[in-house]
Amino acid sequence: MLRPARFILVLALSVLGSVAAASDAAWSALKDGRVVLFRHANAPGGSDPPGFKLGDCSTQRNLDDAGRAQARRIGEQFRQRGVKVGAVLSSQWCRARETAELAFPGQTRDDASFNSFFDERSRAKAQTAQALATLGRWRGPGVLVVTTHQVNISMLTGVTPVSGEGVVVAPTRNGVEVLGRLRP
Repeated sequence: MLRPARFILVLALSVLGSVAAASDAAWSALKDGRVVLFRHANAPGGSDPPGFKLGDCSTQRNLDDAGRAQARRIGEQFRQRGVKVGAVLSSQWCRARETAELAFPGQTRDDASFNSFFDERSRAKAQTAQALATLGRWRGPGVLVVTTHQVNISMLTGVTPVSGEGVVVAPTRNGVEVLGRLRP
């Protein structure tokens, strides 16, 4: 019989092994020229402050030092694994754009269909349809990287990612198929 501490260790190692295998499968799927939706890197807080303005980063919730380091690690993982990035689309929010620029310098292009609708839920359906159309047009070469927000990714995939997490998807006729997750 396993003692409680030993049981917990065995269980933890088993879970870590499963997460690593799932992550490896997600990375392998990316080599086929798929799409990955990243939630922006760590930006403390839960929503933007009152008086938020889209074009003024000083009014927004922004990446902290941990978030900047996390964003750089995202790009480094792509380079180390030899994953070719074909295009990088970003929400116009500063935290999403900064995540994309730190990970993939000079490749970022804004796409309003990936802007947050957290404070304007009435936009969710139409904006998600626009985002799906954009994803559905992707043909490569390389991976399409999108930096966006939790609400957008959840609406597109049903997955609730943590900050800096990527969700690898393949566009389908009716939406997207989730192929795996890239843990931060």
